[in-house]
Amino acid sequence: MTIQTATASVGQPLSNSIRTQYIEDYLEGAEMERLYDQLAAPIGKPMETLQRGSSVQVDFLSDMQPGTTAISEVADITPQALRDATASISPTSRGEALQCSEKLLIQAYTDYGAKQFKRVGKGLMESLEVLARDAATQGSLVVRPNATARTRITLSAILTGHRATDGLFSDVTTMLMNYKCPSFTGMGGRRWAAIMHPAVFHDIREDGNVNSVGLYQDKGIVLNYELGNIGPFALVVSPWAKVLYSTGVAAATSDVATTLSTAASALSKTITVAAATHMDGVVSPWITIGTLETGNTHYPLNERVRYLSHTGTTITIMGEGANGGLRFDHASATAVTNKYSVYTIVFGGPTSLAKVFATEVGEYGEIVGPKRDGLVDQFVTLGFKWYGNYGRISETWLARAEVAASADSV
Repeated sequence: MTIQTATASVGQPLSNSIRTQYIEDYLEGAEMERLYDQLAAPIGKPMETLQRGSSVQVDFLSDMQPGTTAISEVADITPQALRDATASISPTSRGEALQCSEKLLIQAYTDYGAKQFKRVGKGLMESLEVLARDAATQGSLVVRPNATARTRITLSAILTGHRATDGLFSDVTTMLMNYKCPSFTGMGGRRWAAIMHPAVFHDIREDGNVNSVGLYQDKGIVLNYELGNIGPFALVVSPWAKVLYSTGVAAATSDVATTLSTAASALSKTITVAAATHMDGVVSPWITIGTLETGNTHYPLNERVRYLSHTGTTITIMGEGANGGLRFDHASATAVTNKYSVYTIVFGGPTSLAKVFATEVGEYGEIVGPKRDGLVDQFVTLGFKWYGNYGRISETWLARAEVAASADSV
């Protein structure tokens, strides 16, 4: 007797009648977090005020000169004149949307419709955080470790003198105190935040005085990563801290300098490059896709992936997308390199940045929709909008360190 089965190993299969079992939920990537926004003092303005000019002005007033002479008994005091200066923030706007057909929402057995709201909210938050991050990481007060590493492109992951140590914090403390940078209050004295990537946090724990204290006095630093402060700085460790991907020195004799030969799609786990020369992941296993940020123009779609293997010019990678692939789409001819990256540490207080926003839309923007359009309302659109901007109030109220990290060679 012939029995119809689902597999070819027993009886007669009906392979085309057996459907794949699907899970109804889309799997998510890591949640974005507001990081540099905590250094910004909000300045809410009505939309009509923002529309009256091209910028919003923040005013400064000079100090009085200290008195150096005694009061005369026969002549009056000469009054002093104060000076004023201004800093300006040019408001901008951000708005993006998703659109799908009504039929898709009716027929879809996944939770695509529900995920639209979450994706739009995440897109709004990341769009605003990019503005805050750029303002926080493009200031003029920059320090780099080691006298031989005074430029970004000379920083090397394999040189210990190019990495972050506790000594760097002492130098920045002197700077911020000298410039009277406003600090957080109610935290037991003068306190600032130091925002850094986990790779930088690792090097600080593993080197210098912090490592010695961890080995001989406080094992929690080594075993539990219990290091919350250095001097007057509260350490804010986040994977969303700004990294200038592949802007350091070339990876010795294994320098990769090529481009994408075909476009790469978000969530893809492979990329195709023009040439795979030195593509082996031995010296530097990290690959950057995007335009190198050698100056103060940043590219939010840049991303770094880890090399796994390659066949010819097809490279298998591991990225930060929800499925372990790419986060974003990348066009053909986009640069691909494995140079060492440069990591930022941003030091500042609660008013190191200013944030201007339109009160009608709100400090953190507004979700618009879902809206139906089309002649028969057959399209559904969901988006966000925001009006405002971030800016540095004073270049002396925000410091940035640029360092290499040992994690780049692991």
